[in-house]
Amino acid sequence: MKPDLGFSLFDTAIGCCGIVWSARGVAGVQLPEKSAHATRNRLLRRFAAAHEATAPTNVQCAINDIAGLLRGEPMELRDIILDTDGVPEFNRRVYDVARGIRPGSTLSYGEIAERLGDRNLARDVAQALSQNPFPIIVPCHRVLAAGGKMGGFSAPGGVRTKLRLLSIEGAQHGEPMLFDRLPWMTSARRSA
Repeated sequence: MKPDLGFSLFDTAIGCCGIVWSARGVAGVQLPEKSAHATRNRLLRRFAAAHEATAPTNVQCAINDIAGLLRGEPMELRDIILDTDGVPEFNRRVYDVARGIRPGSTLSYGEIAERLGDRNLARDVAQALSQNPFPIIVPCHRVLAAGGKMGGFSAPGGVRTKLRLLSIEGAQHGEPMLFDRLPWMTSARRSA
C-alpha cells in the first residue's frame, strides 16, 4: 500500500475518469464506469488508502492532457511522471515501449516483445498490459493481437472501450476506418 495517495475524478468525452497520485507521480488512472459513483468505488477498491483531494498542478496538467486526448486532440502523454513503485520491472519495460506508440498508431503484442528483445515474450507482454494501472497514459488500447485482431482489454467496457479509444484517436487499419463497420460507431458518425 502506498502512503499519501490523493485522487480526483474528472469529466472526459468518454465519461467520468479518475486519477490517483503520490509525491512521486501518477500512481493510477481509472477509466469510466457506469457513473461517477461507480468510478469512485472502483478506484477506491484499487487504491484503498487514497483520499479525495484537489489535484496538484502537475496532476492537473495530466488531467487536462488526458481529457484533451479523449476529445480527439493529438496529445502526447509521455511527459507525465508515473509512480511505478511496486510495478514489476518487466511491466515497466513494456509500459515504456507502449508509451512510445503515437495516437492513431498501433503495435502488436509481438512487436512490443521484439522491441524488448524476444518475440516469444508476446504473451508476457499481453499479461503486463492487462495489469496496466495507468490506462490512457500507458496506451494499452493501442496494442493489438497478431494479425490486427483486437485482443482483450481489461478496462470497463472491454473491447468496445478499446475500439472507442482507437476511433477517437483516428487509428487506421487497412483502407476503411477500422470501426466503420460497427453499428454503434456508424450511427454515432451519422449523428455528428
